[in-house]
Amino acid sequence: MTFTQRIAVSLFVTLATASLQEVALAQTYPYKPIRLIVPFGAGGAADIVSRLVAPKLAEALGVQVVVDNRPGGGTIIATELVANASPGGYTLMLANISFAANPGLHRKLPYDTSRSFVPVVLVDVMPNVLLVHPAVPVGSVGEVVALAKSKPG
Repeated sequence: MTFTQRIAVSLFVTLATASLQEVALAQTYPYKPIRLIVPFGAGGAADIVSRLVAPKLAEALGVQVVVDNRPGGGTIIATELVANASPGGYTLMLANISFAANPGLHRKLPYDTSRSFVPVVLVDVMPNVLLVHPAVPVGSVGEVVALAKSKPG
């Protein structure tokens, strides 16, 4: 083997070893805390759910999960924050029906609901209840709607 060949082989081995060390030092997900954005104020149903889920998620992933309440703007403020976050999986959001309703309620949103987000998991299902005073003469949702239409204002 000539001197030039030895140098070429040495250089190849050095570069190959350096690239292997980089691969060996690569960090796997997750390696830093995860931020769970809640687009509602503290103490509400979404906040309670997020604070029940966060410790279990932290235990499963082995990293801290920080609940970050960002109320306001009909959830648009928090949703924009998540849409503009780095796409590494370290910013999550607890969304509800307002996430799906906002595109129909607002002409222009600062994010694209269908392209800027990926659903991860269904966390909770919260039933809704319609209540009326016992003196109101209705027994179904259809009757409530009919009554409301018959008395505009």
